[in-house]
Amino acid sequence: MTEPAETPPEPVVTEAVPEAVTPPQPRTAEVAAFLAARMCHDFISPASAIVSGLDLLDDPSAQDMREDAMSLIASSARKLADLLSFTRVAFGASASAETFDVRELGKLATDIFTHIRAELDWQVETDAVNKPAARTLLNLAQLAGAALPIGGVAKVRAVADGTNLAISVEAEGTRARLRPEILAGLKGEALGEGLHGHWVQAYYVHLFLTDAGGRVFADVTDDKVTFAAVVPI
Repeated sequence: MTEPAETPPEPVVTEAVPEAVTPPQPRTAEVAAFLAARMCHDFISPASAIVSGLDLLDDPSAQDMREDAMSLIASSARKLADLLSFTRVAFGASASAETFDVRELGKLATDIFTHIRAELDWQVETDAVNKPAARTLLNLAQLAGAALPIGGVAKVRAVADGTNLAISVEAEGTRARLRPEILAGLKGEALGEGLHGHWVQAYYVHLFLTDAGGRVFADVTDDKVTFAAVVPI
């Protein structure tokens, strides 16, 4: 008697798992455009406030608001001037300067913090730093201030050990937080989802530190954001 043939097993069909797509690294022109957009965003608010104050002064029906208009113009002009001075060093070449007085850097950072809710505690134990270190100190201080939306203290510390400058910046306060795009930028990752204005500052820090032979890190815990960087001197 002939045994019936065995039925072949059903083929197992598996769905292919798509590989994670890594966003392409941005081109130099794109980074420059994002940086320009970031700076314009910072400048437009105080500039617009100055124009609004001038419009009030020119309005015959708003003469009772003249004092308020003058106050708005004065405070906005100070903010714009502080931003321009800060940006010139933090993002620009600052003329031909290659070394920067730490006291002047502290003043630039302090002036910026007068326009936000967080407080600055600046303790940098050296007299002068090179351009990459100056940019690192200012940018990380600003990132720390931005990580404290309802206030807190940004502590900036730096110590030179002969060959490197070790920088520690801690943002401590209620609801301290760091946007994912900032973490990505500091790691040198391309922008995925998120706002390019926040990402590009962090990515710029990664770029110039890498070019200088340094490195930067970030850590986030409850009510605290910590940045650390090492810059050759």
